[in-house]
Amino acid sequence: MKKSNIFALVLIAVALGAILSMVGDFSSYETFKSAEEKPGKEFQIIGKLDTVNHTMKYDPIQDANRFEFYATDEAGITQKVIFSGTKPQDFERSEKLTMTGKMENGEFRCSKILMKCPSKYNTDQVAIGKQS
Repeated sequence: MKKSNIFALVLIAVALGAILSMVGDFSSYETFKSAEEKPGKEFQIIGKLDTVNHTMKYDPIQDANRFEFYATDEAGITQKVIFSGTKPQDFERSEKLTMTGKMENGEFRCSKILMKCPSKYNTDQVAIGKQS
C-alpha cells in the first residue's frame, strides 16, 4: 500500500473517533448528583417540577429573565433550578422537564428547558434562556 493511502486511513479513523466521542457526550441524560460532581460542565437532566414542597419564584418586574423553581430528577434528588429566561407558558402543567445547563454554587443554572405536556393536543414545548 502507498503511504498516502495509509495516511488517509489513519486520518479517517481519527475523524471517526472524534465524532463518536462527541456524540457520546450528548446522548445520555445525567442526574443532579453527577452534575454536581463536575461543576461547570453542561448536562441534560430529566426531572419533574416539585410544587408540593417548594414554590416557584418569578418576578417579571424585578428581573424578567430569571425564573427559579425546584425539580426532582429520575434518581429522586430535588434541586433548585435557575432558568435564565422568562417563565414558559403552562409550565405548571408539564409532566416532565428536560433541562440543559450546569451546576454552579449548588444550584443548577439552566439555559434550555424542554417541557413534555400531558395533553395529546399539546406538543413538546422548548424554552430557551439567555446565557449569563
